[in-house]
Amino acid sequence: MKRLLAPLIIFLIMASGCSNTASTKSEKNTEGSNKLQIVTTFYPMYYFTQKVAGSSANVELLIPSGVEPHDWEPTVKDMAKIQDADVFIYNSHYFETWTEKALKSIDDSNLKVVEASKGIELMNALESEEEEDHDHSGHASSKDPHVWLSPVLAQQEVDTIAKALEQVDPNNKEQYEKNAANLKSELADLDYLYKETIDNAKNKEFVTQHAAFGYLAKQYGLTQIPIAGLSPDVEPTLGKMAELTELTKKKNIKIIYFEELTSSKVAETLAKEIGAKTEVLNPLEGLTKDEQEQGLDYIGVMKKNLEALKLSILE
Repeated sequence: MKRLLAPLIIFLIMASGCSNTASTKSEKNTEGSNKLQIVTTFYPMYYFTQKVAGSSANVELLIPSGVEPHDWEPTVKDMAKIQDADVFIYNSHYFETWTEKALKSIDDSNLKVVEASKGIELMNALESEEEEDHDHSGHASSKDPHVWLSPVLAQQEVDTIAKALEQVDPNNKEQYEKNAANLKSELADLDYLYKETIDNAKNKEFVTQHAAFGYLAKQYGLTQIPIAGLSPDVEPTLGKMAELTELTKKKNIKIIYFEELTSSKVAETLAKEIGAKTEVLNPLEGLTKDEQEQGLDYIGVMKKNLEALKLSILE
């Protein structure tokens, strides 16, 4: 059914007159706001962009923060938001798999499209997961898009976002550069904290339900052992679970990590089988309601992730 959405969206957008983008944006700017209108896909893109833009732009989050984004698809209303924006920022078409079709279905001649991971060499899924797995479309040898979970690669995404905003809005270039430098300094501090902690690790392996932490593992010399693949809703076979049970018992694994936006059933099943505990390791694909109420942001959640990792690597 989802695959039928793109043609329907094309028709509805054309019928609703969204092709008058240039005049709409012009009217919007003359009615009280000269700020850039920016639409971002999911939480990390929103956080990075908001930090870089500061008060010089209006930044909107397209995928609600508590929604698991892997299989999310845009509605007609969402497509209109993208069409109406000055800048559209996403991570990678390997993650937001709907972006290629969506962008072909709208008039983007007045829209600056920014792929934040552009220029970063993406790992193959096989390299990231240490096993044969499948991408969101069910095809082998996909790329792992979870680059934002490395504080070092996150800095590259911040640079890409900042340069794009400077091109579209050169009048605020100095502000964007300053804001980006401040955020990159925070990310560098986070990188130092991870390195300092993990350098003392007794154990370099950790088990996750979702293979989202390949870049973080590679950055700090850790090994991620995933139960499922890049898509968190794909459950392992009984044979794979038997292999993992044997492997984790052999390695004396005490913690199985899961994420809160998806079911923890598989992680809990493996943990029960080997007498381990479960803990949250957040891939930051969206903040939960509880995290939002705590005032947590990207930096805060990444620090909580490090505390959670300590339970495996420092024991």
